[in-house]
Amino acid sequence: MDVTLIWKTLLIFIVGTMILRIGGRRTIAQMTIPQTVMMIALGTLLIQPVANQGLWSTFVIAGFLVLCLIITELIQIKFDNAETIISGKAVLVIENGTLIESHLKSLRLPVDKLEERLRQAGISSIGDVQYATLESNGQLGYALKPEKQPATKEDIQNLIQFIQNGSLVNHENQSQDPIFTEIISENTDTVPKHLE
Repeated sequence: MDVTLIWKTLLIFIVGTMILRIGGRRTIAQMTIPQTVMMIALGTLLIQPVANQGLWSTFVIAGFLVLCLIITELIQIKFDNAETIISGKAVLVIENGTLIESHLKSLRLPVDKLEERLRQAGISSIGDVQYATLESNGQLGYALKPEKQPATKEDIQNLIQFIQNGSLVNHENQSQDPIFTEIISENTDTVPKHLE
């Protein structure tokens, strides 16, 4: 087997990852038909330099591609900056019920598509959303405003206790999700000083 195949395979992996990263944040289920055709064609084109090398060479190359994937994932786990470069981070698209248009434009995500995803999550109004992010895997993450969140078992138990005893158990506000802290802190760094 030719050693240059290993370098070609590594180059294919790096270039393919960059092309898919630029391509946008969509899972296969969210892709349109043209996007799916493009992904299949891209895969076929990327493998052309090593396609006619024989059965065992194909197995070695496939194994090397899997090894590249595993190493890339380990690097992303070990180094936060590498994860940002390779896979990207979640991007805040709604904050306090307001669309962040500049982020939608950079993601090439039309408002109609965002609304479609919100409806699929059972959300009827953008104004009901405290935070919404487009995750690096293309999925929508969100937290509803406290007054729009469904009642939990704890809320109902507190209400029953209030009705029975006339006193309300005062818990700390646990509805503030710490999972959005990283995204929110990144967004507030870009707020101009005169608006703070």
